[in-house]
Amino acid sequence: MHQLKGIAWDHPRGFDPMVATAKAYQKKNPEIEIIWEKRPLQAFADRPIEEMAFDYDLMVIDHPHVGEASRKNLIYEFNKNEKFNETLKILEKNSVGLSHQSYNFNNNQYALAIDAAAPVSAYRKDLIETPPLTFEETIKLAEKSKVIWPIKPVDSISCFNSIAANLNNPINKIPQKFIEMDLAKEILKMMKKLSELVPRECLSMNPINVLNIMCNSDDFNFCPQLYGYSNYSRKGFGKSIVNFANMISFDGDESNCKGSQIGGTGLAISKSTKNLDIALEYSFWVASQTCQSDLYYTSGGQPGHLKAWQNEQINNDCEDFFSNTLKTLQKSWLRPRYDGYMYFQDKGGSLINSFLKDESNLEMTLDNLLKEFERSFSVNI
Repeated sequence: MHQLKGIAWDHPRGFDPMVATAKAYQKKNPEIEIIWEKRPLQAFADRPIEEMAFDYDLMVIDHPHVGEASRKNLIYEFNKNEKFNETLKILEKNSVGLSHQSYNFNNNQYALAIDAAAPVSAYRKDLIETPPLTFEETIKLAEKSKVIWPIKPVDSISCFNSIAANLNNPINKIPQKFIEMDLAKEILKMMKKLSELVPRECLSMNPINVLNIMCNSDDFNFCPQLYGYSNYSRKGFGKSIVNFANMISFDGDESNCKGSQIGGTGLAISKSTKNLDIALEYSFWVASQTCQSDLYYTSGGQPGHLKAWQNEQINNDCEDFFSNTLKTLQKSWLRPRYDGYMYFQDKGGSLINSFLKDESNLEMTLDNLLKEFERSFSVNI
């Protein structure tokens, strides 16, 4: 009996499909058992890969960690096995936006994109006939106390980054240059304006917290920006169905969707595994169109394969979650992945969140954001 251990994240979208695929794989291969464990969502964003790579064969990871993994030589490069070169090309061709590319660093493919996501908008179709398409429309609705928005530290930096990308001026557009400070100031002002119109509790909420509130109460009918979760658009997952649409526009042009920060997850293999061939076969099967368009979705997952996002049966099952948000993902922006970016994501999120809490002023926040961004390029040297 060959036994492999995997670590995923603690939500039905992140954990359930891994358990389901492991069971299906063992059914075809009785001599192989894959045991999945889970970690909290915050640990998924924060926990260094080196704390997992020696304990697990398989890891569901977030792509900003690949710079660290590359430097420390912790996870397997899928492109090193020529047997799978054509399969990698097929997966790249069928990537949802930059999902596949996000795990490619220094010309090596460190994970397979099994889950695709980006900040989009969410609304209650039964409560609002025409949800906002722009920031200005969102402000008007927020003035009626109908808007909720996750802006805990990690989501604060996600929102900031997504707005910058939405305005076609993302951070690090010029390598090692943060962003034009006048633009950063305007983004922070927009975030501040909206944060003052949503519940104070939003400052400690993540997307799951917001979606749980939206599906189980009628207090709020719109969220302008949060990572989408198709589970909440499926019958029976919550008290009410939450619908999703492309992310709102921040320049007033509602007709031109400009995308947001790509997220999602990738399936990686630890270099310490003693069952590399099995891990490779399982990983490529989970990432395949066959699995992604069937078992992976039906067991609660949010596929990373384009054909699954375009699948009519899948969209019929979830109020067209995928077709209604695909444009945002196809135009997505890829976060920096250098070894040190995670330092900035952590520091930057806390700085923006503190500003939204009135714990620091605008100029101090801007100054500290710039300092921490510049510092992030040397923290691991």
